[in-house]
Amino acid sequence: MSPISVWARGALFWKPFIPGVFRSPGPWGGLRPTMPSLLLLAAALLSSWAQLPAEASSWWSLAMNPVQRPEMFIIGAQPVCSQLPGLSPGQRKLCQLYQEHMAYIGEGAKTGIKECQYQFRQRRWNCSTVDNTSVFGRVMQIGSRETAFTYAVSAAGVVNAISRACREGELSTCGCSRTARPKDLPRDWLWGGCGDNVEYGYRFAKEFVDAREREKNFAKGSEEQGRVLMNLQNNEAGRRAVYKMADIACKCHGVSGSCSLKTCWLQLAEFRKVGDQLKEKYDSAAAMRITRKGKLELVNSRFNQPTPEDLVYVDPSPDYCLRNETTGSLGTQGRLCNKTSEGMDGCELMCCGRGYDQFKSLQVERCHCKFHWCCFVKCKKCTEIVDQYVCK
Repeated sequence: MSPISVWARGALFWKPFIPGVFRSPGPWGGLRPTMPSLLLLAAALLSSWAQLPAEASSWWSLAMNPVQRPEMFIIGAQPVCSQLPGLSPGQRKLCQLYQEHMAYIGEGAKTGIKECQYQFRQRRWNCSTVDNTSVFGRVMQIGSRETAFTYAVSAAGVVNAISRACREGELSTCGCSRTARPKDLPRDWLWGGCGDNVEYGYRFAKEFVDAREREKNFAKGSEEQGRVLMNLQNNEAGRRAVYKMADIACKCHGVSGSCSLKTCWLQLAEFRKVGDQLKEKYDSAAAMRITRKGKLELVNSRFNQPTPEDLVYVDPSPDYCLRNETTGSLGTQGRLCNKTSEGMDGCELMCCGRGYDQFKSLQVERCHCKFHWCCFVKCKKCTEIVDQYVCK
């Protein structure tokens, strides 16, 4: 049994450490127009706002608008939580209780967005951000595979950032990992060091990220409830990817590097590996639908039931070929493509059969690098004219 399998079982379903914080979201306020002529206009505006999905403004915006750390707060300024866009009532309460966490939630969201853009860099939908509020725009209103991946990787980013901030002593409510010593760790190896606190990161991310979904109250069996369950499933899959991929790291001690003694601790996996695993889950995501009993079920019962580590979706993906204001698709016009590739990055698929234009580009690269004693590397700059192709 591997070290990871020993400790990974116990802490996944600890009770929330902030009980009852989301049970009664505050009431929404309303405008009171003083002129009768404005009454119908205000009612129309409120009606249209009410129809907008929650994703119109998201906590992902913390990645686009840097959050001040507590030591940077100005005396007499407005509380930071009231100024942060995209937070649900429950998330705002959590912000008030754990203000120092917010900067790291923003860092986690940014990590997730960057990983999303890396994983989809050669796809028609390339995880583009469109504004600082909704971040991804209307495309997240569709319960597609791409939306499933985005929810998962951003939740994973929060676990990653909070876990590491604990280890680095940046948060007052957590410290180094308290994971028990793995049973199969050799006796003469020391279990200590300061490990990434993935247990705390997992629990806090679950409370914060899921808060928005758990506050919603839709009719049982409705499409809206199906979307909530989809989001919760994918959030959990992202968190578990980080949790289960954390592994044992060790450092040697001894005279002249003899490694006669080892100190070991728990360490997060590189986030690129987390992204790779979630991309595999994206490729095998399960199509689901909501039942009258308010549960998700497979569209095709011949497939295996998804586990909590799998991604699910409830809507087919648009083709993302053309710009579409309704779906939020940006289209592929102007995107670079690979003329010789037969994959998704190839011009035939990327350009959706519309053809492509060719142009020449001047690229500057470092070349003829030499190491000089001691101790630096000196390179020359080489220029090269290359052919590039963009979709019509």
